[in-house]
Amino acid sequence: MKNIAMIPARMGSQRLKQKNLMPLRGVPLLAHAVRKCLAAGVFDEVWVNSEHDTFGEIAVAEGAHFHKRPEELANHVATSEQFVAEFLEKHACERLFQVHSIAPLLTVAEVTRFTQEMIAGDFDVMLSVVDEPLEAFCRGEPVNFTLAEKTNSQDLPPVRRVTWSITGWRSSTYMAAAAAGQCATYAGKVGLSSLNRLAGHVIKTAEDLALAEALYPLVHEPAA
Repeated sequence: MKNIAMIPARMGSQRLKQKNLMPLRGVPLLAHAVRKCLAAGVFDEVWVNSEHDTFGEIAVAEGAHFHKRPEELANHVATSEQFVAEFLEKHACERLFQVHSIAPLLTVAEVTRFTQEMIAGDFDVMLSVVDEPLEAFCRGEPVNFTLAEKTNSQDLPPVRRVTWSITGWRSSTYMAAAAAGQCATYAGKVGLSSLNRLAGHVIKTAEDLALAEALYPLVHEPAA
């Protein structure tokens, strides 16, 4: 059974317009993601999933396939569960790995390791997380520490922040949950794979893109 990489991209975006086409080092973010997935060597197929033919042209030029999703699954109210399920209905596979183009500091090595961890652990879902070993609050309440005493940060259990840089699903489990009207994103046995903070950096704004541009050499062009 196949392991497929899927890179979602839509033309509309709320904060940074056409962010998947934004250039990083002179190359669109989408092209960076395609090249990364192909270079990882762990996927049987690499697909770009979008409603717009512009993304299809980039996908094919870079050596990937193009899945054209329906227009109604490309607006800002459509959910990821909907377009992932629609993709899986059309493309049979054992596992689907969603790789976001807006996480350009995720490396080829990390994509490979993440994929191998999911397969080895026999997980239905694999989420990428960044471990934050600092005191954290949620809704005004401490999450990983107590207000009754001061604990050294290095002794705290980390808060594991989901990044969505890369996510994996077992197709059969996902589709069974979707068919039952349940949440498919977290259905079944869930695994967590730690990424470093740079790999977890996701571009939502122009400032995020500027940070990625500045940090790109540190990640992808290490000193000899």
